[in-house]
Amino acid sequence: METFLEVCRCLNYTRAAERLNVTQPAVTQHIQYLQEHYGAKLFTYHNKQLALTAEGAMLRDAAVAMLHDEEKLKRDFAARREGARSLRFGATLTIGTYALPQRLAAYLKRHPEVDVHFLVENTRLLLHELDEGRLDFALVEGYFHKDEYDFIPWTTEPYVCVCAAEHPLPPAPLHLEDLFGETIILRNPGSGSREVLVRVLEERNFRPADFRHVIEISDLTIIKELVKADCGITFLYRRAAERELAAGTLREVPLSDFHVEHEFTFLWRKGSAFAAEFRQFFSELCGAQ
Repeated sequence: METFLEVCRCLNYTRAAERLNVTQPAVTQHIQYLQEHYGAKLFTYHNKQLALTAEGAMLRDAAVAMLHDEEKLKRDFAARREGARSLRFGATLTIGTYALPQRLAAYLKRHPEVDVHFLVENTRLLLHELDEGRLDFALVEGYFHKDEYDFIPWTTEPYVCVCAAEHPLPPAPLHLEDLFGETIILRNPGSGSREVLVRVLEERNFRPADFRHVIEISDLTIIKELVKADCGITFLYRRAAERELAAGTLREVPLSDFHVEHEFTFLWRKGSAFAAEFRQFFSELCGAQ
């Protein structure tokens, strides 16, 4: 099964063999065994490209869920030996920094016996860690394949453009294209908040490079400080700039053709045997306070 999953990742028998440190005939033998065992063809060749069949995709999704659950079981058993309970989850930067801390604090006060391991990272990395079984579940603001995860929408958040309080802007009404003469400060690729903007731009046949100058910063706090210092504008969730907007150190840029909202989503691997446990945690952590 590990061989099968590696071939799914590489879509190349030779590369999968190299990464697994086995021979290519061994990889072929493993795949043939699985095909005989399940009575289904798992891969096809088309134009010299290896691709999953529909049955292969079904087995991959089930195998990833099983891998995820096996890793969770190992952690749960280890925690039980220590007389504790363990939760390992992640959240994207806006959620982890601005939406969860108070809720997580309330949860920990109710459940002091729980060992919590909490990772704040971008959507792409969180989904990878989830797929590898190193996280139980995650809260993300970015896009994901809904056929691979079970999920619960949490909130829908306004996504806005902000600038320094004294930053000069063209006369109103402003349109998105009117900002292309500005320097834009963005999170790095893989960030859910950046992907929201990229997709909005692509829908209008634009891209970040259409702005006068692009600066990439991994840390949202630094981005806000640079914007406050009038080094550029940025796009972010309004929740992430509530304090600065209220204090008047940042101001929202009113765009007549940009009204974007996006979901914060709680998700886990589709088909997990622990779905009921995850739903209970969501209810406790993200429910009304």
